[in-house]
Amino acid sequence: MTDRIWTAALAIIGDEILSGRTQDKNVAQIATWLNVQGIRLKEVRIVADDMAAIGAAVRQLNANHDYLFTTGGIGPTHDDITVDAIAAAFGLPVVVHPEARAILEAYYETRGGLNDARLRMARVPHGADLIPNRTSGAPGIRLGSIFIMAGVPAIAAAMLETLTGELEGGAPLVSHSIGGWVAESEVAPILEAVEKAHQACQIGSYPFFREGRTGANFVIRSADPAALATCAQALIAALTDAGFAVTDGGI
Repeated sequence: MTDRIWTAALAIIGDEILSGRTQDKNVAQIATWLNVQGIRLKEVRIVADDMAAIGAAVRQLNANHDYLFTTGGIGPTHDDITVDAIAAAFGLPVVVHPEARAILEAYYETRGGLNDARLRMARVPHGADLIPNRTSGAPGIRLGSIFIMAGVPAIAAAMLETLTGELEGGAPLVSHSIGGWVAESEVAPILEAVEKAHQACQIGSYPFFREGRTGANFVIRSADPAALATCAQALIAALTDAGFAVTDGGI
């Protein structure tokens, strides 16, 4: 563990996401997983199934963060072009990874055999390693600090599981929620003052409307559990002193 803040970006690749036909579920699970690894997800981008667009996004996101994750576009069909686009972005040839081929041959031995379409899932940028996939056989791909994963959430989750503890990171974020039946605009100065007085913490405000009433949950986040506890106590005291009823743990 170090005081350094490690960051990651996520590129979600697929026309089906941009069209609204498919709702992405990977952001939440990847962000949650990264936090446990001590890595902050700082940027998410949705990219069309377009070679140039994928390449440009990958180059930029990779340059700006410690890690880059991509989801989607590594299946067996002609429009699965993520591997080709990433390889082209870094001037690498695409090759059939021998271990990936062996994995797929074994997986499909009783499922009709390994045909040309299925063999596409063994293609990787030259020099890449594999990310094991215990769910559907076809592995993910690691190219340096870039992790190329499936778009199907259950398969992406299986790939993340095999990566647990493998990435260098810092301290994971911890959080504490405080709720109140109050408009966030009424307490904005209090939130700002408490956050400013506790530099190791960040306070987010999340309004809601329920039961015909307006309320908000205030979520404090920090990599320092002791600082988090102190900040939470200070915020509760400040809100209470100002005449607002609060619920520790959130509403």
